Amino acid sequence: MACAGPVLASQITIPNGSFESPATGFASPNVNSWQKNPKPDWYVESGGLTWDQLAGAFKNTPVGSSDHIGNCDGNQALWIFAVPEMGLFQDYDSTDWANPIPTHAFNAVFEPGKSYAVTVGVVGGGGNMLPGVSLEIGLYYRDAASNHVAVATTSITNTAELFPNQTNLVDFVVETPSVMAGDAWAGQHIGVSVRSTVNLAMQGGYWDIDNVRLAGFGAAWSGAAWSNGVFTATLESKPGLRFEILTSTDPGQPNSNWTNQGNLTNTTGSTIFTDATASPGQRFYQARQLP
Repeated sequence: MACAGPVLASQITIPNGSFESPATGFASPNVNSWQKNPKPDWYVESGGLTWDQLAGAFKNTPVGSSDHIGNCDGNQALWIFAVPEMGLFQDYDSTDWANPIPTHAFNAVFEPGKSYAVTVGVVGGGGNMLPGVSLEIGLYYRDAASNHVAVATTSITNTAELFPNQTNLVDFVVETPSVMAGDAWAGQHIGVSVRSTVNLAMQGGYWDIDNVRLAGFGAAWSGAAWSNGVFTATLESKPGLRFEILTSTDPGQPNSNWTNQGNLTNTTGSTIFTDATASPGQRFYQARQLP
């Protein structure tokens, strides 16, 4: 007997996910590995900040300073002014200030059978930002025309309750559903974005962003055993996921040729699967996540 399944959880490195590069002594609009959203036609640069200056990396203040971010990851973080359409993104084909040609350093793809979650540390309310100003974090892929197509997003709204101070990053998570083989984003490169979604009437102030983390989640088998004609194994995953259990004597067969042994919901994150129909001989099991 054998069990086949993707890794339970895996951390996926996002280049410069904590905005430590390039190092700055105070603040700089230059951010390695991340591309800024293009300047919209309506934004006029004359007499004010250039579009490029609306986001960049800054050095955290020393410990003990009144504005020191206590849970900053590393020495630097990112600022984004609350101006409509300003934001940054990163994917396989993105560029940055120093690389007009993509480096392809971020090479993760949406794998069928897995779900994905990006976690971002955020501080709102900076610079007298108004209550109700919004920020969006998201996961996307590029279509054939290179357009960004959202897979999952979450909106963050500035409130005094959510951000009682500007010295502590609050984690926000956006998670995709399980990737199905027929999804348009299956096998496509993963993109991560952070962008201001404020309207013109409420613009003003800034967000602090740090520690962008990406993880992929699947299922894992453990404790497989055969006793008295019964096969048992423990299926581990994120709690609440539903799976179709398939069996085959040949792991090279397409999924359509595997036998369905039934569906189960892994309510607690660890559940025991039992197969009383198992017989001696080679047999393989896999768990396919259901929507």
